[in-house]
Amino acid sequence: MNVNENKFVFLKRTLSGALDLVEYLGLLVIGIATSIAMFNEVLLMIELHRVQLADLLLMFLYLEVLAMIGQYFKSGQLPVRFPMYIAMVALARYLILDIKEMSEYRMLSISLAIFLLTVGVLVIRYGHIRFPYKEDAAQREEKRFVKE
Repeated sequence: MNVNENKFVFLKRTLSGALDLVEYLGLLVIGIATSIAMFNEVLLMIELHRVQLADLLLMFLYLEVLAMIGQYFKSGQLPVRFPMYIAMVALARYLILDIKEMSEYRMLSISLAIFLLTVGVLVIRYGHIRFPYKEDAAQREEKRFVKE
Protein backbone atom coordinates (compact mmCIF):
# COMPACT_ATOMS: atom_id res chain seq x y z
CA MET A 1 0.00 0.00 0.00
CA ASN A 2 2.87 2.34 0.81
CA VAL A 3 4.43 1.84 -2.65
CA ASN A 4 1.15 2.78 -4.36
CA GLU A 5 0.86 5.90 -2.21
CA ASN A 6 4.39 6.96 -3.17
CA LYS A 7 3.59 6.44 -6.86
CA PHE A 8 0.43 8.47 -6.50
CA VAL A 9 2.26 11.31 -4.75
CA PHE A 10 4.96 11.28 -7.45
CA LEU A 11 2.35 11.28 -10.22
CA LYS A 12 0.45 14.09 -8.54
CA ARG A 13 3.60 16.23 -8.19
CA THR A 14 4.65 15.54 -11.78
CA LEU A 15 1.27 16.41 -13.26
CA SER A 16 0.96 19.49 -11.06
CA GLY A 17 4.41 20.67 -12.16
CA ALA A 18 3.58 20.04 -15.81
CA LEU A 19 0.33 21.97 -15.51
CA ASP A 20 2.14 24.86 -13.82
CA LEU A 21 4.69 24.91 -16.63
CA VAL A 22 2.00 24.98 -19.32
CA GLU A 23 0.16 27.70 -17.40
CA TYR A 24 3.28 29.88 -17.12
CA LEU A 25 4.18 29.33 -20.77
CA GLY A 26 0.65 30.29 -21.80
CA LEU A 27 0.79 33.45 -19.70
CA LEU A 28 4.19 34.29 -21.16
CA VAL A 29 2.86 33.89 -24.70
CA ILE A 30 -0.17 36.05 -23.89
CA GLY A 31 2.07 38.70 -22.33
CA ILE A 32 4.43 38.78 -25.29
CA ALA A 33 1.58 38.84 -27.82
CA THR A 34 -0.16 41.64 -25.93
CA SER A 35 3.07 43.65 -25.78
CA ILE A 36 3.62 43.18 -29.51
CA ALA A 37 0.04 44.23 -30.28
CA MET A 38 0.44 47.29 -28.07
CA PHE A 39 3.72 48.20 -29.77
CA ASN A 40 2.10 47.81 -33.21
CA GLU A 41 -0.76 50.07 -32.12
CA VAL A 42 1.72 52.75 -31.01
CA LEU A 43 3.56 52.47 -34.33
CA LEU A 44 0.27 52.87 -36.18
CA MET A 45 -0.61 55.99 -34.18
CA ILE A 46 2.82 57.45 -34.92
CA GLU A 47 2.51 56.60 -38.61
CA LEU A 48 -0.95 58.21 -38.88
CA HIS A 49 0.08 61.22 -36.77
CA ARG A 50 -3.11 61.03 -34.72
CA VAL A 51 -4.53 59.45 -31.63
CA GLN A 52 -8.20 58.66 -31.45
CA LEU A 53 -10.37 57.61 -28.55
CA ALA A 54 -10.62 54.10 -30.00
CA ASP A 55 -6.82 53.83 -29.90
CA LEU A 56 -6.70 54.90 -26.27
CA LEU A 57 -9.42 52.45 -25.26
CA LEU A 58 -7.59 49.67 -27.07
CA MET A 59 -4.41 50.60 -25.18
CA PHE A 60 -6.37 50.37 -21.91
CA LEU A 61 -7.49 46.87 -22.91
CA TYR A 62 -3.88 45.88 -23.51
CA LEU A 63 -2.82 47.37 -20.18
CA GLU A 64 -5.58 45.51 -18.36
CA VAL A 65 -4.48 42.21 -19.89
CA LEU A 66 -0.87 42.90 -18.85
CA ALA A 67 -2.01 43.92 -15.35
CA MET A 68 -4.00 40.70 -15.09
CA ILE A 69 -0.93 38.66 -16.04
CA GLY A 70 1.23 40.63 -13.60
CA GLN A 71 -1.26 40.09 -10.81
CA TYR A 72 -1.23 36.36 -11.47
CA PHE A 73 2.57 36.20 -11.37
CA LYS A 74 2.69 38.25 -8.14
CA SER A 75 0.03 36.42 -6.17
CA GLY A 76 -0.50 33.13 -7.98
CA GLN A 77 -4.20 33.96 -8.18
CA LEU A 78 -6.33 35.60 -10.81
CA PRO A 79 -9.07 37.79 -9.33
CA VAL A 80 -12.28 37.45 -11.32
CA ARG A 81 -12.54 41.26 -11.31
CA PHE A 82 -9.79 41.67 -13.91
CA PRO A 83 -11.62 39.92 -16.76
CA MET A 84 -14.72 41.87 -15.75
CA TYR A 85 -12.80 45.15 -16.06
CA ILE A 86 -11.54 44.06 -19.48
CA ALA A 87 -15.09 43.19 -20.54
CA MET A 88 -16.38 46.60 -19.40
CA VAL A 89 -13.71 48.48 -21.34
CA ALA A 90 -14.24 46.28 -24.41
CA LEU A 91 -17.99 46.88 -24.33
CA ALA A 92 -17.49 50.62 -23.83
CA ARG A 93 -15.09 50.68 -26.78
CA TYR A 94 -17.60 48.79 -28.92
CA LEU A 95 -20.38 51.16 -27.88
CA ILE A 96 -18.32 54.26 -28.61
CA LEU A 97 -17.01 53.08 -31.99
CA ASP A 98 -20.23 51.67 -33.45
CA ILE A 99 -22.83 53.94 -31.90
CA LYS A 100 -23.89 55.41 -35.25
CA GLU A 101 -24.84 52.02 -36.69
CA MET A 102 -26.55 50.68 -33.56
CA SER A 103 -30.23 50.52 -32.85
CA GLU A 104 -31.56 51.91 -29.59
CA TYR A 105 -32.13 48.42 -28.23
CA ARG A 106 -28.56 47.35 -28.98
CA MET A 107 -27.17 50.47 -27.27
CA LEU A 108 -29.41 49.84 -24.30
CA SER A 109 -28.42 46.18 -24.08
CA ILE A 110 -24.71 46.99 -24.20
CA SER A 111 -25.16 49.71 -21.58
CA LEU A 112 -27.08 47.25 -19.42
CA ALA A 113 -24.30 44.69 -19.83
CA ILE A 114 -21.73 47.26 -18.68
CA PHE A 115 -23.95 48.16 -15.74
CA LEU A 116 -24.39 44.49 -14.75
CA LEU A 117 -20.63 43.95 -14.90
CA THR A 118 -20.17 47.01 -12.69
CA VAL A 119 -22.69 45.69 -10.18
CA GLY A 120 -20.91 42.33 -10.30
CA VAL A 121 -17.58 43.98 -9.48
CA LEU A 122 -19.17 45.89 -6.61
CA VAL A 123 -20.73 42.71 -5.22
CA ILE A 124 -17.43 40.86 -5.43
CA ARG A 125 -15.54 43.72 -3.78
CA TYR A 126 -18.15 43.95 -1.03
CA GLY A 127 -17.96 40.20 -0.50
CA HIS A 128 -14.18 40.30 -0.18
CA ILE A 129 -14.37 43.09 2.38
CA ARG A 130 -17.36 41.78 4.34
CA PHE A 131 -16.51 38.07 4.13
CA PRO A 132 -12.73 37.81 3.60
CA TYR A 133 -10.94 34.55 3.02
CA LYS A 134 -9.07 33.22 6.03
CA GLU A 135 -5.72 34.01 4.37
CA ASP A 136 -6.79 37.59 3.62
CA ALA A 137 -8.11 38.11 7.14
CA ALA A 138 -4.80 36.94 8.62
CA GLN A 139 -2.87 39.34 6.37
CA ARG A 140 -5.16 42.21 7.35
CA GLU A 141 -4.59 41.45 11.04
CA GLU A 142 -0.83 41.62 10.46
CA LYS A 143 -1.16 44.96 8.63
CA ARG A 144 -3.77 46.39 10.96
CA PHE A 145 -1.88 49.65 11.51
CA VAL A 146 -0.73 50.03 7.91
CA LYS A 147 -2.89 52.22 5.70
CA GLU A 148 -3.78 50.41 2.49
